[in-house]
Amino acid sequence: MTRILAPSRFAALAALCVLAVTGVAHGAPAEDAPQFVLMPNPESPFVTFRIWIRAGSANDPAGQEGLAQLTGSLIGRGGTRALAYEAILQRLFPMAAGYSVSVDREMTVLEGTVHRDYRDAFYALIRDALTAPAFDPGDFERLRTDQANYLENNLRYSDDEELGKAVLHWAAFQGTSYAHPEAGLVRSVKALTLDDVKAFHATWYRRGNIVVGLAGAFGDDLVERLKADLAALPAGAAPAFTPPAPTKKTRGLRVFIVEKETRATAISFGHPIAVTRADDDFYRLMIPNSWLGEHRTSSSHLYQVMREARGMNYGDYSYIEWFAGSQWNEIPPQNHARHRQMFEVWIRPVMNANRHFALRQAMRELTMLVDNGMMPETLELTRNFLLNFSHHYATTESARLGYAIDDRFYGLPESHLARIQERVKAATLEEVNAALRRDIDPANMDIVFVTNDAAGLKAALVGDAPSPIHYDAPTPESILAEDRIIQAYSLKIAPDAIRVIPVAEVFER
Repeated sequence: MTRILAPSRFAALAALCVLAVTGVAHGAPAEDAPQFVLMPNPESPFVTFRIWIRAGSANDPAGQEGLAQLTGSLIGRGGTRALAYEAILQRLFPMAAGYSVSVDREMTVLEGTVHRDYRDAFYALIRDALTAPAFDPGDFERLRTDQANYLENNLRYSDDEELGKAVLHWAAFQGTSYAHPEAGLVRSVKALTLDDVKAFHATWYRRGNIVVGLAGAFGDDLVERLKADLAALPAGAAPAFTPPAPTKKTRGLRVFIVEKETRATAISFGHPIAVTRADDDFYRLMIPNSWLGEHRTSSSHLYQVMREARGMNYGDYSYIEWFAGSQWNEIPPQNHARHRQMFEVWIRPVMNANRHFALRQAMRELTMLVDNGMMPETLELTRNFLLNFSHHYATTESARLGYAIDDRFYGLPESHLARIQERVKAATLEEVNAALRRDIDPANMDIVFVTNDAAGLKAALVGDAPSPIHYDAPTPESILAEDRIIQAYSLKIAPDAIRVIPVAEVFER
């Protein structure tokens, strides 16, 4: 019988059952060997694989943006030298299993979970995907076309929220390897060749550049097979990669207006921060960030004052690290770790008539938080929420394994889940408010609108004239009184700090 662990024990499990092993295959030197993160559970009905290749879109060569993504797609959604992709799908179907590849700025992860009864058959497929991809020309054309279509059509015209966030990251990290989306740029993707993919795979998919994560009932024999089978990959580690230096904060507020026909306006703003899970300030910032805009949580402040009190939109959230798949994930996903993070606020689409007011309100709330700090009662309430809510971050073996791999990425001596419990609990009011003032700067932000009538919005921002909110129902006088303050809140945006970008040009080249 499989043991069921209470949520309160998840962090302890992650801290205690991770075994880090450096594998040496066939007498190869240690730097030629993959590393292992093992979470054995012989009673589990499942076996979970998470294989991390230490490379991502930040490793795309100049002019070949999107190459890491396309290489990962050919591994996760392409054939192998043994089987065509259609045949792989046919073999996976009776297992009720599958594998996939995710590519982020610095991480590529091949992952899959299968019932223990199908361990060997599933392993053969996932092993060949990693070590013996076919790089079939038909698969290549299919996946390259999909990737270009995503950039050229889906991202530009079907998802204003994701478009705004992608442009925000481009604005914040201009001139660095973090600037372009994982999918790349339209023209660079269309110019990629199959030889480019093979070269990227040969450079970065080396056995010394791989961390193998296993969880569940995998068995010691599988570890030994992996050590031997991964010897098929090129020897040695990949070239050294240095993440972009922390980007200097902008001077004042910079605005980027992506102009397209829209019925509502998506808004994102933020700036890079020199804080990750490896820093004490990260856990101090978790508390005010959660109070301000915990993802998909109705109790957070921005949600309450913008959606609940004013019915402005569907939700408003804030982040101190990248939250992949934010439109459908409720819990932070794993294996999107980055050495450079940013603070950002995501304002889900508002009526075009309310876009100026929405920005003013969100900026005013953030500024008041940084200037005034948290209050003792709100800190304790939010602290208790976080300590309990974070127990839900890793409710599966796969998620716990993902966190353990992220711990390896950040070089944490103990698990992130355990650090939340320890450091959020220990943070003082003075430490939290000092971290806010030290790391978050409301006066220096990049702001992105995805909206129509860019000229009208630019004139309104530069003119700094009042921007009253429009309601469709009677509104309490207490709200209206505050609205009169918000609508006149000065953002001091200079004309030369505003750039208009036609949507057809976004991520073109």
